[in-house]
Amino acid sequence: MTTAPNAGPAIHPLAAPLSVPARPELTGGRRVGVLLSHGFTGQPASIKPWGEALAERGYGVEVPRLPGHGTTWQDCNTTTWDDWYAELSRAFADLRRDHDAVVVGGLSMGGALTLRLAADHGDAVAGVVVVNPALATGRKDVTLLPVLKHLVGSFPGIANDIKKPGVEEHGYTRTPLKAAHSMFRAWPGLVADLPRVTAPLLYLRSTVDHVVDELTQPLVVAGVSSRDVTEVSLPESYHVATLDHDLPTIVEETAAFVKRVTAA
Repeated sequence: MTTAPNAGPAIHPLAAPLSVPARPELTGGRRVGVLLSHGFTGQPASIKPWGEALAERGYGVEVPRLPGHGTTWQDCNTTTWDDWYAELSRAFADLRRDHDAVVVGGLSMGGALTLRLAADHGDAVAGVVVVNPALATGRKDVTLLPVLKHLVGSFPGIANDIKKPGVEEHGYTRTPLKAAHSMFRAWPGLVADLPRVTAPLLYLRSTVDHVVDELTQPLVVAGVSSRDVTEVSLPESYHVATLDHDLPTIVEETAAFVKRVTAA
């Protein structure tokens, strides 16, 4: 990776956003958009296969690169939940302007960010798809982050929790603590606002996940006001299921869900 002087951190070669225009001739004449968000310390490469498969079905797909991601963990430590949400909100606004309906989805923290979008935008969100979202944790060291973030810059990374051999997420090898603390601080407000989520929800969860524990799923399923909630298990994948054995299941379940919730 190279960068020009004063140009900011270099961007990973695989971290470019994905943007594919809709092909309404494949989707019943309607322009349907899908916004997908990667997770904390990840980058677009972790969910591009998911987005590309949906684009092949005619959906207009946007996979933005969240600020501070796809560069360095030190760069990520200069960004916050508000920065990530602002970038996703911008992409959502662009999709809404050019499409008849928009579905939002995300992996891990990306799932939490898209639930935030659904809580804030109501009927403007046609549906929500989350893969191993993170809104809670049982880790005790999280309570120490307000102090630890000033003493050490990072912890060991959480990337590459993938069952499939030889697959690389290209996430950070370190977890930036200031950025992590910002994410954890955003969770309680989102959990409190889950009843504002009324859009149909597709929840895909790995049966073995070494990053996100079992606390989030019941919190989300019980917290949203959505009357249309579908839960799907991913038995052959770990946390980064969008690059794992169950990717075909994620694609097929998402495609069927998007088609159903965006039907005229």
